Amino acid sequence: MIFSEQEVLDLYHRNPEELCRQAEVLCRNTYGNKVYLRGLIEFSNYCVMDCLYCGIRKSHSAVKRYRLDHEMIMAIVRKGYEAGLRTFVLQGGEDPWYDEAYLCRLLENIKSLTRDQCAITLSCGIRPRHEYRAMKQAGADRYLMRFETADPELHQYLRGGVTLKQRLQALDDLKASGFEIGSGFMTGLPDEKPDSLIKNVSLCKELELDMVGIGPFIPHKATPLAGAKQKPLSEALYAVAMVRLLLPLANIPATTAMGTLEPDGRERALECGANVLMPNITPAEFKKEYLLYPDKICLEESGFECIGCLSLRCRGVNRELSFEIGHSQSFMNKGVYYADKKS
Repeated sequence: MIFSEQEVLDLYHRNPEELCRQAEVLCRNTYGNKVYLRGLIEFSNYCVMDCLYCGIRKSHSAVKRYRLDHEMIMAIVRKGYEAGLRTFVLQGGEDPWYDEAYLCRLLENIKSLTRDQCAITLSCGIRPRHEYRAMKQAGADRYLMRFETADPELHQYLRGGVTLKQRLQALDDLKASGFEIGSGFMTGLPDEKPDSLIKNVSLCKELELDMVGIGPFIPHKATPLAGAKQKPLSEALYAVAMVRLLLPLANIPATTAMGTLEPDGRERALECGANVLMPNITPAEFKKEYLLYPDKICLEESGFECIGCLSLRCRGVNRELSFEIGHSQSFMNKGVYYADKKS
């Protein structure tokens, strides 16, 4: 069944439980019981941005900053590949220390190490289009850049003057460069308007995203938004369901922030249409310094230990982990991936 925006909106207002049920059914019809696994590597917590909600914002002087070097990242990828992972997400702050040449060499070496049998997702912010093209040519497959809010005024306020237009232009540049595109938003941001959720979901549809990351805003005590009210997880869960109905072929993660807010948050997201989990395989001594929000889960144990736990969590909601590369069906249907492989 194909849902219109109005049908999804009506279902959300009339019967949110049915909204979630329909989203889960649609997800299973599209991806079966599979939950794709991604190995997350948080390679740097340096950031030139000063976003009001973020725990690693540049003005937070108490953060113990780190950068993983080339050899460390390669060692993590090697271990992950040997453990069966076939997708790696390289995420960092907007850190220009990792320039085009550095990232391209890293991408080429990862592809060589894995014999081009893995997918690489990058998440390192706004960069010039020529850098995106170079990174795509060097081996990057996907790029994640959340817009966080579709409200232009709120976006500019929260992101220290960076406009929503700039963020969306970067997403256009990425799409033009051939990437499988991911974006998304936070729910429950302070000063949101009553229709913010609807506009956020609608923008995801408008952008025809291949991947959609949605997480609840969690106030960090060391940011200007420390006193903001925590909104319930249900807002994020309903957002997942709405996006699933409007973008049935997209990959949607059950985010760590959901599991931080509620112990069963990720399982509940899977029951609302999510189909991806991302264990954090960053070494424990570093990932505890990458705190975008407080009380983040799974900081002490190895991400490889988490895989067994995630498998059990999936079974509890009648799902099973998949170690496949797991491109989104929306991206596969565009023919970009196959055309790229032939060239």
